[in-house]
Amino acid sequence: MSPQTALSAVGVDAVALKPSEVDTRRGAALDVSTVTIDYEGREHLPEPDVLAALAEDTDVRLTVPVRADGFDPLADDHIRTRIPDPVGEVLVAGHSAYLSAEERDRALAPRLAAATREAADPWVGTEGIERLALAIGGTQFELLSATTCPDVRALRQAGYEGSIAVYAPLVLSAEEGTILDAVGDYAARRPRVSEGLSSEEPTDNTATGVARDRLLAGCRACALVGDAKTVRERIQKLRDAGVDTIVAYPAQGLDSAST
Repeated sequence: MSPQTALSAVGVDAVALKPSEVDTRRGAALDVSTVTIDYEGREHLPEPDVLAALAEDTDVRLTVPVRADGFDPLADDHIRTRIPDPVGEVLVAGHSAYLSAEERDRALAPRLAAATREAADPWVGTEGIERLALAIGGTQFELLSATTCPDVRALRQAGYEGSIAVYAPLVLSAEEGTILDAVGDYAARRPRVSEGLSSEEPTDNTATGVARDRLLAGCRACALVGDAKTVRERIQKLRDAGVDTIVAYPAQGLDSAST
């Protein structure tokens, strides 16, 4: 099964691409409705003409760290203003690894609010700012976790009618070693997993004992892992809870996202 067919077959709606890892132009050939492009620093941003060409046949969304120079709607936004009109935005606080100390200290709420007013149909990243994101509005863009289903179900039962998108790394394999090598490090950075791990513990397939068990549990909670049937069933549970859009990051690369 081709990567394109495998992605849609398990129920993925959108694929997240990291421009430091893959030519984002490959997104045009994927059998999904949307391509999101992660922010990994200004040096990895695709050129505007590349984004525009990709957006000709695909719904494209670029991650926009609203506190970063070049993207700040209340100050320097020269990079943001060059984003082609057809390209949508995923507005986020921005990972601290890609922000300077000065950028990290900037007030987030007014910048998110300003960027949302200027954007057409924005997605708003909720990581660490769930209440603020809800107040800002737009599609709520959440990271998959062990509590995603009950959290989304509670929102729907409380009357929330807005759109919800969920991001998760994808590993189409049931092999423990493959899963740990692909997303063990990602799982180790998630708060509920990191609290029980020593900073010296390996996070890949060399992990052993209790740490290995904790990492595997974290991988299964915050990533879509397993054979196609297992992943498809997990995605269906998310949809049943009220998730509208499933965004998958192929953690082994696009060529490995096959069954």
